[in-house]
Amino acid sequence: MTTAYRIKDIADRTGFTPATLRFYEEIGLLPTAARTEAGYRLYDDDTVERLAFIARAKQLGCSLDEIAGLVTAWDGGECGPVQDGLRRLVAAKLASAGERIAELVTLTADLQQAARSLERHRPAGRCDDSCGCVADAARTTGSAAGLTVPAVPARLPVSWVSAARSVSFTTKAQASAMTDPIVCTLDPERIDDRLDDWRALLSQVVGRDKADHGMRLTFTPGTSAADVARLAEAEQDCCRFFAFVLTIDDRGLALEVTAPDDAAPLIDVLFTVPV
Repeated sequence: MTTAYRIKDIADRTGFTPATLRFYEEIGLLPTAARTEAGYRLYDDDTVERLAFIARAKQLGCSLDEIAGLVTAWDGGECGPVQDGLRRLVAAKLASAGERIAELVTLTADLQQAARSLERHRPAGRCDDSCGCVADAARTTGSAAGLTVPAVPARLPVSWVSAARSVSFTTKAQASAMTDPIVCTLDPERIDDRLDDWRALLSQVVGRDKADHGMRLTFTPGTSAADVARLAEAEQDCCRFFAFVLTIDDRGLALEVTAPDDAAPLIDVLFTVPV
């Protein structure tokens, strides 16, 4: 006997938010859910298994478009084609990850060399060829020192995981108060899920207006205020420089996002278009 679950039950069991579940249904990752007489969505055990597969594919770094191709194989009911599809994607991602790691190691070495160059010579007047500001002093003088490249970390820093979260800012007031920089502290393994949650929620935005130090997002009628509040609370927990105000008035449901001036680029990146 198949068990019927409502959307909150599925969210609790799988970790996907209700907004994400509705978004996945809209783009075809989930089949159209059955409905109760009152109009509530109903899901079954097959949906739970399908979401476990989607979660696994996301864990392996698959995009939603890639997962859409995989679920077609999943619907065939045979493991072989699913495994073959995953194997091809994993092989490609391994190669890409290796290239990125090599680039990061090279960048680390360049930064270490630059740091040494900037400490060797401090001219009294204008910058010169040996101060390290306009050229690589070590290369210019032919005395490049040996470099120590640290081992590549097993888990990359948050700032390397997502371009949308790679910018770190510190305001003058924060610097003087010795506070933490404006940076996301979300665990790297959870960033893709968080971005998908925002993508699902932002697909329901019908208006964006500039606000003092931020932006006001107006949602389509029927958007769950609870979903908006839940995601805003989760985001503020890891990005404490953001401030969120939820309003419901004659204009509809809206979320106002503000942040220090130095973090304005992050608001534009994360909230201007679905990420």
